Amino acid sequence: MENDLILVVNAGSSSIKVALFDGALQTVATGAVTEIGGAARLKIGVERACEAPDHDAALSLLIAGLAEAGHPVARLKAAGHRVVHGGRALTGSVRVTPEVLAAIEACVPLAPLHNPHNLAAIRALGRLAPELPQVACFDTAFHATNPEVALRYALPAEEEAKGIRRYGFHGISYASLTLRLPELLGAPLPGRVLALHLGNGASLAAIRDGRSVATTMGYSPLDGLTMGTRTGAIDGNAVIRLAEDHGIDGAKRLLNNRSGLLGLGGASDMRALHAAGTEEARFAVSHFGYWAVRHAGSMISAMGGLDCVAFTGGIGENDAEARRAICEGLGFMGVALDPAANAAGGARLDRAGSAVPVVIVPAAEERHIAAEVVAVLGGQTTDTKK
Repeated sequence: MENDLILVVNAGSSSIKVALFDGALQTVATGAVTEIGGAARLKIGVERACEAPDHDAALSLLIAGLAEAGHPVARLKAAGHRVVHGGRALTGSVRVTPEVLAAIEACVPLAPLHNPHNLAAIRALGRLAPELPQVACFDTAFHATNPEVALRYALPAEEEAKGIRRYGFHGISYASLTLRLPELLGAPLPGRVLALHLGNGASLAAIRDGRSVATTMGYSPLDGLTMGTRTGAIDGNAVIRLAEDHGIDGAKRLLNNRSGLLGLGGASDMRALHAAGTEEARFAVSHFGYWAVRHAGSMISAMGGLDCVAFTGGIGENDAEARRAICEGLGFMGVALDPAANAAGGARLDRAGSAVPVVIVPAAEERHIAAEVVAVLGGQTTDTKK
């Protein structure tokens, strides 16, 4: 049987998710191993307990499970991996080589919670299928087109040389959104798109003529909007105070895991906050919307105007109240939401005659990675800076 399938791998700290795509980039199968190193669970069709002490074991289980479902390794054409951080050097999807692996390894200090697990999956698959071509796709790459003035912190050169600068994240999501938006609009890509990736992790991007010119996340995914458990933007001296009070590790956990919607309202899930109905929960929801609008103003300034608003991510796609609050806050820019369309969650949300289209773009990051694999192996460059 022809090797016609593309495997997409998304490795986290305690989980690996996979998806198989055919030659038409349609989903053939999905699977996941969760709680790696603990009470692991394997899900391919049905879910069951499994033994997965590490990423090698988890990926082996997934490969075996896919084979049992009729998709053996022999049918794989290639694999694509989501890699969180590509640093300054890796600004497009690339075929994995020893040099690329070394470059990803060099970015570990920039993404210590992510890149090691991404590397573990790449190396594990390399051992399981040594001849299989692998492609790395980077969440930072889409934002490499930001101007230097947007990327550089006002730090001395020797500190910037350590890699302390803005990178931005959710780039695979934004790249996918940018490519699919014309079809959803039935028109060419608007010149100035405010893209909102809203979920447990949340960010905005200013997309001018198809290229990112600004984004809210910075050196790490902590910066910018109020998120599920992350603070979003916070004064550096406040961070120093928290480190003095809690120690560096304690401050890190506080800023990344105990703050945001959880810290304000007692839950990191927007649905739970809506259901709670407490004063704290309502304030958390208001905080999320207020800072999304306030940061949107910065993105609009970076683009020099606004031609389209596009929502994606779990909150962006499913939370009508969050979309309403944000669009009302952007009313001064000509954004006018159709209440019925917003409640229904259709693709097009703007009121008839609105100056600014408002669209929901369902997330399709795995499919985008599969498309990147096809492009890279076909000899096309996907480097955003070229």
